[in-house]
Amino acid sequence: MKIKYFKTDAENPQFQELVKLLDAGLAVTDGEDHAFYDQFNKLDGIKYVILAKIGEEAVGCGAIKRFDDGSMEVKRMFVLTTHRGKGIAKGILRELENWALELGFKRCVLETGKRQTEAIALYFSSGYRVIPNYGQYIGMDNSVCFEKQL
Repeated sequence: MKIKYFKTDAENPQFQELVKLLDAGLAVTDGEDHAFYDQFNKLDGIKYVILAKIGEEAVGCGAIKRFDDGSMEVKRMFVLTTHRGKGIAKGILRELENWALELGFKRCVLETGKRQTEAIALYFSSGYRVIPNYGQYIGMDNSVCFEKQL
């Protein structure tokens, strides 16, 4: 099983299909909070997407978008359930961080839900630290925000 990582953008149909699966899963775990979070997860403004592929099959994705002058925000991280536990998400995150550095950014920030225990474990194991909730996530009890200096 050889995983390859590809740079693309939000127009990529494979990315869009993975995001549909991601959103369906989040609708379940977010419960009644889903409509609030969903409004911040649109694909407009996303120019930097990493797809993880095995052969021609896209098995995972992640994206970054400009947050402020020095930071990119990690968005839309997802790996198919059949391919979890293989280090794919960690690889996607590493590719996104490298891309942010190439673009001149020195920090990544992100938000995830407290119920997303696998995501939280990924971010801690990848060197992220919890920060106060930012922007639209201030005051949201289900949100946990992270940052990593690159």
